[in-house]
Amino acid sequence: MAIVSFQLDPNAGSQTGDQIVTAINGASSAITRASSVSAAARPIGAGEVDNTALAATAAKDNLDALADTARGYIKTAPTTGEFPVVNVQRDAAGNLDVDYDNVAI
Repeated sequence: MAIVSFQLDPNAGSQTGDQIVTAINGASSAITRASSVSAAARPIGAGEVDNTALAATAAKDNLDALADTARGYIKTAPTTGEFPVVNVQRDAAGNLDVDYDNVAI
């Protein structure tokens, strides 16, 4: 697993989906497919928490349960064959810079 990034230039003009994919795959870190990984996680049930450590996904599950406009962060929901986005920012050149895990779900 490695974190890689790409940039989208809002001033680049209109491109087809194929042109965008070709540009991204031609970048220094091409997107590749990986085998599927199944995650077994569930929210914590009422009265289930004591003084032991919480499950690794407990905080995420609680935040994800909030309404979209109440969360305060951008949530991504990649499915099989898609790549998890880990960071989004606008770079110094004014382009949208997206960092993502180069291993698909």
